[in-house]
Amino acid sequence: MAYANTHSTRASGIFGSLADAIAGLRAAWHRSRVYVRTYNELNALSTRELEDLGISRSMISRLAYEAAYGRDD
Repeated sequence: MAYANTHSTRASGIFGSLADAIAGLRAAWHRSRVYVRTYNELNALSTRELEDLGISRSMISRLAYEAAYGRDD
């Protein structure tokens, strides 16, 4: 006979809240790094290279935002 036991090691109380806050900060930091990296890479392209991709310079901020945070509809 098979027996399965699931046990959560997730902390509760103040330590759980602290862990959630730290995880949220890490996620926010990661998203901000994606935004900055995407912005810098697109901004480094020449106008000709951007035109080949169908992107104008005025679109760079929005595209970087969408890459990091998803679409804002």
